[in-house]
Amino acid sequence: MLIITKFKKLINNPAIRFGYFTKLGLYNWLDDEKFLKKKWKLVFGSELDLKNPKTYNEKLQWLKLNDRKEIYTTMVDKAEAKKYVSDIIGEEYIIPTIGVYDRFDDIDFDKLPDQFVIKCTHDSGGIVICKNKAELDVKAARKKINKFLKRKYYYMHREWPYKNVKPRIIVEKYMEDKNNKTMRDYKFFCFDGEAKIVYVSDGSHSENQKIAFFDMSFNYLPIERTDYKKFDVLPKKPKNFDKMKKLSARLSSNIPHVRVDWYEIDGRLYFGEFTFSTCAGMVPFTEKKWDEELGKLINLNLVGQND
Repeated sequence: MLIITKFKKLINNPAIRFGYFTKLGLYNWLDDEKFLKKKWKLVFGSELDLKNPKTYNEKLQWLKLNDRKEIYTTMVDKAEAKKYVSDIIGEEYIIPTIGVYDRFDDIDFDKLPDQFVIKCTHDSGGIVICKNKAELDVKAARKKINKFLKRKYYYMHREWPYKNVKPRIIVEKYMEDKNNKTMRDYKFFCFDGEAKIVYVSDGSHSENQKIAFFDMSFNYLPIERTDYKKFDVLPKKPKNFDKMKKLSARLSSNIPHVRVDWYEIDGRLYFGEFTFSTCAGMVPFTEKKWDEELGKLINLNLVGQND
């Protein structure tokens, strides 16, 4: 029954069908601009305005095509980003790396601790979280990681920074806050070296992910997305909030827009990752005005000034 339901969605929904065929690589031949215009039309039902982009989502598509610095490749590589960040703000903010591997079968599980996290370095979603090595289904983990390792993530959304990232596997130390078992994320939207908005996320990589947006005084903002749930009780301001703002500003200097993610674990601050196109630049805001308001924060005239 589930297979039939999925098949009906595939047949009846052009956007889902396009995404499915994209995963199969059937649209790899399209140039980036044509691909983005086609996908935009299917998702939003309108024409993508690249000549005079105004909304947040429109400007992210424009940046995909026009803001292409080589350092962005380093910044989205989950292994290389650690050294990049460490060189700027210090190693104390980096989640410890256990190993980096070209193949899954290069991992010696006997030498790994009881808890760890396996990620692909070049994509989003290729992750296995192990809380108990004795219970880990290694066969299933191998299947998942190898599947994502083969995926050419750049072709999914035409996010240029991922195009030249070498597909590898990174194994990291498992991190968990004693008071919050869901691993809370703090995602700072930065614009030319200034953090302007943050959204807090609980339950990443799960179907129950909840988010809430705040300004830089940690006042709640009524920005909502159709793809995530709201908090029943709003999260409290994190201990290291001001430090997160300051470090996000340093890491985003001379970049028109990038999201800088953090974790606060047992009172300590750790860098998460960089994201240049939140939701691949197709954020499903519940209200159009927020797409427009966030769009005002991106100054496209900065592109090319600091090359």
